Amino acid sequence: MSAVLETTMPPVAVPERRPRWADVIQLARFEARQQLWFLPVFATLVLYVGYTVWRLLFPPDGMAAYPALQDVDRATQTGPLLLGIALFVCVNRAALRDRRRGTDRQVDAAPMEPWRRTLAHVLSVVPYAVLTALVVLGSFTWQALKPGAVGHGSPAELAVGPLCVLLFGALGVLAARLIPSSFAAPLLVVGLFAGALFLSAGTGDAPWSRWLSPVVSENSGDTLPSDLIGRPAAWHALYLTGLVLLAALGAVLAGGGRTRVLKAGLAGALALTLAGAVAQSGGDTPQLRAARVRASVSPEKVQTCVRHEGSTYCAFPEWTPRTATWAKVVDEVRSLAGGAAHTQPLLVRQRVEARYGLDSSSAFEPFAAPHRVSVGAAWGGNRVPEFSAAVASVLVAGDEKTAGDLCDGRMVTVMWLALAWQDDPMRSLRNVRLDDTVSGSAIVLSPTNPLRMTAAQTDVVRELLGKPKRAVEAAVKAHWTELTAPKLTTADAARLLGAAAPKGGEEKCES
Repeated sequence: MSAVLETTMPPVAVPERRPRWADVIQLARFEARQQLWFLPVFATLVLYVGYTVWRLLFPPDGMAAYPALQDVDRATQTGPLLLGIALFVCVNRAALRDRRRGTDRQVDAAPMEPWRRTLAHVLSVVPYAVLTALVVLGSFTWQALKPGAVGHGSPAELAVGPLCVLLFGALGVLAARLIPSSFAAPLLVVGLFAGALFLSAGTGDAPWSRWLSPVVSENSGDTLPSDLIGRPAAWHALYLTGLVLLAALGAVLAGGGRTRVLKAGLAGALALTLAGAVAQSGGDTPQLRAARVRASVSPEKVQTCVRHEGSTYCAFPEWTPRTATWAKVVDEVRSLAGGAAHTQPLLVRQRVEARYGLDSSSAFEPFAAPHRVSVGAAWGGNRVPEFSAAVASVLVAGDEKTAGDLCDGRMVTVMWLALAWQDDPMRSLRNVRLDDTVSGSAIVLSPTNPLRMTAAQTDVVRELLGKPKRAVEAAVKAHWTELTAPKLTTADAARLLGAAAPKGGEEKCES
């Protein structure tokens, strides 16, 4: 009798396959890492982040210490464009990798469907959009935490940069599925810019056509109160979101996706795009136009006034904390003056020209009423000596309109009062002059009409700024009546203040 021994093999554990969506995410992560090795993406990313950090740590001028947040949010939009263009080209190249290498047939036989691979290429752009959002938020927060910051930023304006990165990346994938050629991407970039220029020229730069571009810049560098800007930022963000979804879902559809959810999403994206495009082209409302006129023509109706050391400072609500900074300048200039000007109360009023929005810049008409001084919305840098010159000219001439016509030796008194108290008077003299020099005749910048200095007056002022301040201050106060008398000659002003008489005699001011 024989026995047959049967051995049973233990069951082999077959690893459970991950869900397909996990495969898509994994491929997207791989493609995102691969994008970083492309020189255009790496270089533009380093340039964008490095330039942003450098601008924050080493601002180009003194005005950076006093940012208006309604301008800061828009300033974050142009930087990501370069990164977006680099991603457009490189994501397009990555999506065509299999076709370029001749392995597209083998890849098509893989378990992952072509439309899922297309979706992975689209998702590979998300990390770069997230990084852009972090840079934008970091830059804005840095500015918002500065002690001199005023105003309010818009989340919709801040969203434009990251949305542009997503849009260009999705368009790169869409172009790869519609035009499977490696040479198409650079030509499409040129075509997009040419199309934007053609659209702008063909529509006469109409407001509705401007807002079809991903980033809408303004022609003016002026700062306006937040409620007077009037940019349809929220609708534009919705428009860009619709474009992103339209490009992304269109790429997946072109890659072979045919699900009902995809088609419904594509229809929804188209609806979002159209809704945003129509809503953002509505233009300024009658209420906004009326508010702009009121702020420009009758600012006293919407401003808040506070008193510092006897003078009154009226500002738009967002700028009320800055009145103390203006008061320091007024007190410094007034402390150097003599006679009644030493204690003369002033009315300092902030002024903006908002009737034309952010599309143009306009000068303010000078006040004809006595002892009133204009100040703008920007501050820091050159704006400080400009405001100081405006205060000094009103103390000497009595009002802004008369000060704009000064052409005699009183300009020596005005400029010394405006500059002598500052840390670096010679640098301030250079900054306040239109030609950025400290010699010859020049136009002196002011919040309203500019002042004018002759070459002789410049020589006298430069000499006085080199003398001890206390000695010149004593002479100014002792001879205040003579130094502020009409038709005072430059030679007489130099003699009264202990400076050498200018050579060449009295000059005429340039008109």
